[in-house]
Amino acid sequence: MNDLTKIAKSASPETAVQFRMAPYGRSGIREFLRDVVAMANAAVDGARYIITGVGFDEQDRKCVTGISRDDVSEQSSYQSLVADFIEPPIRIRHQPIALDGKTVGVFEIGDCQDKPYMMRVDQSERLRRGDAYVRVKDAAIKMGRRQLQQLFERKFRDSVSADRIEIGFPGEIIHKDFRIPTTDIADLPSEIAGAKLRQFAEIRQMSSESGSNTMVTRLTHARLFGADSPYEHRSPEDLEHEMAELKRKHRASDDQFLFRDHVTKMQLVVYNQGDEAIENASLSLVMPNHGAFFVASQLPQVLRNGKLVDRGSSEQADYPVVNAKDNMIQVSSNLGDVPACAPVQVFSVPLRVCAGSALRGKRMGMRYFLFGRNLRSPVKGKLRLVF
Repeated sequence: MNDLTKIAKSASPETAVQFRMAPYGRSGIREFLRDVVAMANAAVDGARYIITGVGFDEQDRKCVTGISRDDVSEQSSYQSLVADFIEPPIRIRHQPIALDGKTVGVFEIGDCQDKPYMMRVDQSERLRRGDAYVRVKDAAIKMGRRQLQQLFERKFRDSVSADRIEIGFPGEIIHKDFRIPTTDIADLPSEIAGAKLRQFAEIRQMSSESGSNTMVTRLTHARLFGADSPYEHRSPEDLEHEMAELKRKHRASDDQFLFRDHVTKMQLVVYNQGDEAIENASLSLVMPNHGAFFVASQLPQVLRNGKLVDRGSSEQADYPVVNAKDNMIQVSSNLGDVPACAPVQVFSVPLRVCAGSALRGKRMGMRYFLFGRNLRSPVKGKLRLVF
């Protein structure tokens, strides 16, 4: 029995553990954000847990209702909500586990020392920018001005100045620029497959318009896809559907191309030049989401016994948390304590990136934010990627 299963099975509702009978879903976004903020501000040490699909009946007996497969697949959506609406950053993971023959969800919230946590922007009329909650026993209580002021005063009194912190790329000196080689993305397995499908569709359309028989189409199919691939009649709608599914179908091979064969591994360092350690530090990166710039959201599959297999959960847990949005990519990592006068690497496992040739000769800005329990204010700055 792993630790998460033991907590879900044996723990009772308390300040660091919350049970919820139903999953949050799309209608429960406000409650989800409120509960995460309340958990983050709770007066406890270590990780905190929200368990969905487990509740209590009228006799206070624990009952397992479980969650659906759809809610399990929403992991990245939950992480994006926390990144979009809550500040400072919170490290949160959503993991399904088996309990009494059913699937339940466990949100694990990392040790939260950079209090107070609050809403960064409005989510609704009932959850506005600046709202903060704290979990006391088994309830989320809205924090007032006096409670927030006490947290801020304590944080400022025991703080370290951001002026003594340097962040950049490792080397003999800390660099502010990072060079990334480019590669031809036309060689991506999904791009090669897409080019073949488009060529086949064009020949098929030309044959249809000229009134010729299917021989040319069959020969084209054999040339593009090989004689071992049997010809099947596919309508234009079938071909469009195949084109739409290419990225999903070739995701594993695309990841091997981008994040194993042509990968650039990116590492950062934090150099604390102050007199005391930065406690419970976490760093966030924000960079543009460019169509020719790829950042791995997890480690790619690895070759074992002649087969590509997924990596273990413990290995994936060491990789930074990556959230891709329409216009930006956010990366976050917990550093723990950063000692004085000793450069510390930001990522336990370096961030994996790949750049397409469309970026060759260009530059891209990347912003960073370092948070810590005893930092007077976040350390902010800008780095540069050179392609």
